[in-house]
Amino acid sequence: MKGDLMKEERFYIGAVPAILYGAPADRGYLFLHGQMGRKEEARAFAQVVCPRGFQVLSIDLPGHGDRQDRGEELFPWTAAPDIRASLDFAKHRWNTVSLRATSIGAYVALLAFDAPEQALLVSPVLDMEVLIQTMMGWAGVSEEQLREQGEIAAPSGQTLSWRYLCWVREHPIRSWSCPIHILYGSEDSLISRQTVEAYARQHSATLTVMEGGEHWFHTPEQTAFLRQWEQHRSLP
Repeated sequence: MKGDLMKEERFYIGAVPAILYGAPADRGYLFLHGQMGRKEEARAFAQVVCPRGFQVLSIDLPGHGDRQDRGEELFPWTAAPDIRASLDFAKHRWNTVSLRATSIGAYVALLAFDAPEQALLVSPVLDMEVLIQTMMGWAGVSEEQLREQGEIAAPSGQTLSWRYLCWVREHPIRSWSCPIHILYGSEDSLISRQTVEAYARQHSATLTVMEGGEHWFHTPEQTAFLRQWEQHRSLP
């Protein structure tokens, strides 16, 4: 029985590599990884929710996982169509579709579709413009410089892009009315606590803060906290 609950099926949604975890069910979660992630990260979450009557669908975002050798890059405008296609697949399979997303995966989901049944967001990027401006500040790059040069390589290894900043300003995230649960690390160096708290207030979201947690929940203590939070919040 346990093996059936953690059944794993690999396939493609169009050209997008995907994994479906769990025995057949009428409800499920779409799992979206963050920067430098891959679809297999969903397995740990599936171990939490599949025994509770869910399936989990996870995809590789552009330039990640099995898509690393395609010459693709993870931009909102490249990822959103893949996410919408995956959501369509999920809607034809399940009666209800919830979301479990990390970092930029959460941001693109907020751009790509209307509210899911409920959303579990880990270290979510909720204001990309503020994040880009923060990275510009770290690199000592002014908006005028970025506009004139188009792209500037930052010391962090990221490329600052005027096109990206303009696109973000022209495409605000959607306002979701579903239950939203956010997990945030107090030592997150990318996402400000002020941004997360403001979003939580505006959308009546629950906000759980792990003291000492980072943007990437990766230590044994942090992953244990993450699993406990998922266990607590995953049932609508």
